[in-house]
Amino acid sequence: MRTTNDLHGVDMNLLVVLDALLAERHVTRAALRINRSQPAVSHALSRLRHLLDDPILVRVDGRLEPTARAMEIAGPLREALGVIGGVLGDPEGAPGAQKRHFHLSMSDYAAEALLPSLTRELRRRSPGTQLSLLALGRRAALAALEAGEIDLAVGVYPDRDKSVAEGLSFAPLLNDHFACLHDRRAGPAPMTLEAYLARPHVAVAASPRDVGEVDIALAAAGRARSIAVTLPHWSVAPALIDGADLVLTAARRSLPASPSGDLVVTDVPFEVAPIPLVMAWHARRDFDPGHRRLREALLEACREG
Repeated sequence: MRTTNDLHGVDMNLLVVLDALLAERHVTRAALRINRSQPAVSHALSRLRHLLDDPILVRVDGRLEPTARAMEIAGPLREALGVIGGVLGDPEGAPGAQKRHFHLSMSDYAAEALLPSLTRELRRRSPGTQLSLLALGRRAALAALEAGEIDLAVGVYPDRDKSVAEGLSFAPLLNDHFACLHDRRAGPAPMTLEAYLARPHVAVAASPRDVGEVDIALAAAGRARSIAVTLPHWSVAPALIDGADLVLTAARRSLPASPSGDLVVTDVPFEVAPIPLVMAWHARRDFDPGHRRLREALLEACREG
């Protein structure tokens, strides 16, 4: 067993890699966790196996599982790295501290509501930060977080407590409410449930498997609406209403603030839950200083918005 007197021969960066490997039990996800390339982590694993004279991770039924020696190491290693991290901290001005590339999942509604403010906030806080956006369905976004394919997801996840994706954290951003957009030339405003159901509708869903709050509320009352058009983009949906007999039920923030011409915004004529926009991330990112700054910037963007 090594003592503190002969640790000079050990690359301490290997311990960070080892901690990530034991937490993720997956080379690619470990690389994402510590912001390194997959080949670099694979090479570090080979060095760790030689250093400890132990395979560390072995394949069992198609999965990587830690050896008994690795399980013994995991707890003390996590504790030791926590102490070291607390001592050294993560200064804002440290080289590379602000140069991060994050992958986010956002619907165009979430992007329209938050992205301008978030971009301004990040330019102020961490000008070296890069963002890449994807638009994933609810289930796909949570699965991508679990797999380490994205860093953060912003959306509405009403079934998050029942999600099959484990180890996820959620934080509220803002609440919105549903409203209806219709063209007055198509007839009176659908102010009653019966009038609402008598009209054809535009539905917005990122994925065909996603069932929105509007249809969930109607199904709970034993009713259903007639959907003429389903599309994945909030931003283009209002344009479909102009000159048509369609009704769009969408987040109020996604509708024109001051409808022009014959377009009218009215309340939804039945009870439907508010829209809680939240951000979600994997717990592996909880103590990542760069990721924490991203979350803080997003919260500040909501306050600004």
